[in-house]
Amino acid sequence: MLQNLFDRTPEMRNGLAKMKTRLKLTACLLALIFATASPSFATDDQGMLMITDMLIVRPACFAATAVGSVFFVASLPFAAMSHSTKKTAHALVVTPAKATFTRPIGDMDALKDY
Repeated sequence: MLQNLFDRTPEMRNGLAKMKTRLKLTACLLALIFATASPSFATDDQGMLMITDMLIVRPACFAATAVGSVFFVASLPFAAMSHSTKKTAHALVVTPAKATFTRPIGDMDALKDY
Protein backbone atom coordinates (compact mmCIF):
# COMPACT_ATOMS: atom_id res chain seq x y z
CA MET A 1 0.00 0.00 0.00
CA LEU A 2 2.78 2.42 0.94
CA GLN A 3 4.64 1.57 -2.24
CA ASN A 4 1.62 2.69 -4.29
CA LEU A 5 1.84 6.17 -2.79
CA PHE A 6 5.34 6.71 -4.12
CA ASP A 7 4.90 5.11 -7.52
CA ARG A 8 4.86 7.64 -10.30
CA THR A 9 2.95 6.66 -13.34
CA PRO A 10 3.77 8.22 -16.69
CA GLU A 11 0.61 10.34 -16.38
CA MET A 12 1.78 11.73 -13.03
CA ARG A 13 5.25 12.49 -14.38
CA ASN A 14 3.73 14.28 -17.36
CA GLY A 15 1.44 16.30 -15.10
CA LEU A 16 4.33 17.27 -12.82
CA ALA A 17 6.40 18.33 -15.81
CA LYS A 18 3.54 20.55 -17.03
CA MET A 19 3.18 22.12 -13.58
CA LYS A 20 6.90 22.82 -13.39
CA THR A 21 6.83 24.37 -16.85
CA ARG A 22 3.88 26.59 -15.89
CA LEU A 23 5.60 27.60 -12.66
CA LYS A 24 8.80 28.53 -14.49
CA LEU A 25 6.83 30.47 -17.11
CA THR A 26 4.87 32.35 -14.45
CA ALA A 27 8.04 33.19 -12.53
CA CYS A 28 9.73 34.48 -15.70
CA LEU A 29 6.71 36.60 -16.63
CA LEU A 30 6.50 38.12 -13.15
CA ALA A 31 10.23 38.84 -13.17
CA LEU A 32 9.89 40.52 -16.55
CA ILE A 33 6.92 42.63 -15.41
CA PHE A 34 8.63 43.78 -12.20
CA ALA A 35 11.97 44.39 -13.90
CA THR A 36 10.43 46.71 -16.49
CA ALA A 37 8.30 48.70 -14.02
CA SER A 38 9.21 52.35 -14.16
CA PRO A 39 9.97 54.15 -10.91
CA SER A 40 7.68 56.95 -12.03
CA PHE A 41 4.70 54.72 -11.31
CA ALA A 42 5.46 54.83 -7.60
CA THR A 43 6.12 58.55 -7.28
CA ASP A 44 2.54 59.64 -7.89
CA ASP A 45 0.94 56.87 -5.86
CA GLN A 46 -0.67 58.52 -2.84
CA GLY A 47 -2.36 55.25 -1.90
CA MET A 48 0.93 53.56 -1.09
CA LEU A 49 2.04 56.57 0.94
CA MET A 50 -1.19 56.44 2.92
CA ILE A 51 -0.85 52.70 3.55
CA THR A 52 2.78 53.11 4.61
CA ASP A 53 1.78 55.99 6.84
CA MET A 54 -0.99 54.03 8.56
CA LEU A 55 0.92 50.76 8.96
CA ILE A 56 4.45 51.94 9.77
CA VAL A 57 4.87 55.68 10.34
CA ARG A 58 1.87 56.40 12.60
CA PRO A 59 2.54 53.49 14.96
CA ALA A 60 6.20 54.54 15.14
CA CYS A 61 5.19 58.13 15.94
CA PHE A 62 2.73 56.86 18.55
CA ALA A 63 5.50 54.78 20.12
CA ALA A 64 7.76 57.85 20.07
CA THR A 65 5.03 59.78 21.88
CA ALA A 66 4.72 57.07 24.55
CA VAL A 67 8.50 56.74 25.02
CA GLY A 68 8.87 60.52 25.06
CA SER A 69 6.19 60.75 27.75
CA VAL A 70 8.09 58.26 29.91
CA PHE A 71 11.33 60.18 29.48
CA PHE A 72 9.53 63.46 30.16
CA VAL A 73 8.19 62.14 33.46
CA ALA A 74 11.66 60.86 34.35
CA SER A 75 13.28 64.19 33.48
CA LEU A 76 10.55 66.36 35.03
CA PRO A 77 12.38 67.05 38.33
CA PHE A 78 15.47 68.23 36.48
CA ALA A 79 13.43 70.24 33.98
CA ALA A 80 11.54 71.90 36.82
CA MET A 81 14.76 72.86 38.58
CA SER A 82 16.15 74.42 35.42
CA HIS A 83 12.82 76.08 34.48
CA SER A 84 12.72 74.27 31.13
CA THR A 85 9.57 72.19 31.61
CA LYS A 86 7.78 73.66 28.57
CA LYS A 87 10.77 73.15 26.30
CA THR A 88 11.26 69.58 27.52
CA ALA A 89 7.56 68.73 27.16
CA HIS A 90 7.46 70.19 23.68
CA ALA A 91 10.53 68.24 22.53
CA LEU A 92 9.64 64.90 24.11
CA VAL A 93 5.83 64.77 23.98
CA VAL A 94 4.17 67.48 21.91
CA THR A 95 6.26 67.13 18.75
CA PRO A 96 5.75 63.34 18.36
CA ALA A 97 2.08 63.72 19.30
CA LYS A 98 1.55 66.32 16.58
CA ALA A 99 3.28 64.05 14.07
CA THR A 100 0.95 61.24 15.13
CA PHE A 101 -2.42 62.92 15.48
CA THR A 102 -2.53 66.21 13.54
CA ARG A 103 -0.53 65.45 10.38
CA PRO A 104 -2.61 64.62 7.26
CA ILE A 105 -2.54 60.94 6.29
CA GLY A 106 0.14 60.25 3.69
CA ASP A 107 1.86 63.61 4.09
CA MET A 108 5.44 62.51 4.65
CA ASP A 109 6.83 65.97 3.89
CA ALA A 110 5.18 67.28 7.03
CA LEU A 111 7.38 64.97 9.12
CA LYS A 112 10.33 67.25 8.32
CA ASP A 113 8.63 70.00 10.29
CA TYR A 114 8.42 67.81 13.38
